Amino acid sequence: MPRDNMASLIQRVARQARITFRSPAGPAFGENLHRLQQLLDEVRAEDLHLAPRGPSAAAAAPGGGPPWAGVVPPVSYMHICETENFSMGVFLLRSGACIPLHDHPGMNGMLKVLYGTLRIACMDTLPAGAAAAAPPPPAAGGGPCLRALFRSRQHYTPASPPCLLSPHTDNLHQIDAVDGPAAFLDILAPPYDPQHGRDCHYYRLLEGPPAGAEPPALPREVWLMETAQAADFWCGGEPYPGPRVCL
Repeated sequence: MPRDNMASLIQRVARQARITFRSPAGPAFGENLHRLQQLLDEVRAEDLHLAPRGPSAAAAAPGGGPPWAGVVPPVSYMHICETENFSMGVFLLRSGACIPLHDHPGMNGMLKVLYGTLRIACMDTLPAGAAAAAPPPPAAGGGPCLRALFRSRQHYTPASPPCLLSPHTDNLHQIDAVDGPAAFLDILAPPYDPQHGRDCHYYRLLEGPPAGAEPPALPREVWLMETAQAADFWCGGEPYPGPRVCL
């Protein structure tokens, strides 16, 4: 059964996000962020009128036309609200879907799994002076390369606390749906805005020859190559069915 306070909960999350990200450099930011994290941790799928499933067959492909017209997207997005300081919505992933490795330039973010299991790989870009002398492994494509710290690869479920990112920590991440469809509530602050230098860039992990059967331990330094958006990844849109949020 949905809880009685479901309408007030997502409204309170939005209001706290507005307070938190209005002054991200202010003295109360840490306290406000902690309060937002606590509220976000309470949200469940039923609070937003969601049941476990993948993106709808009716989810709109980009532009509503080719090349994906009539094909269910691997990921879809439900917009909840947006201000100049933050955006909030729900991402739904089909079983086996992946949101490729990407960045959030100058942004904070919070991700709370609503149903299913996500495997999230998090990385930090390293300053140019910290890059190792060794060149990156050869790769086809020839995009710009950068050095990064591969910090973690963890599984998140509805029982997990929110996954957090900041402008400098865990700012790059890849999100994979594991063993079935998954959905998560997403807050980004401020929202993506290419006109203000906050465009999304995609990357591919460059690895040298494997050192052994076991995957290398984390954290470790890695090379990344900037790439175009993968041809098999796109995000459709769906109506948000949950309680209305007013700001």
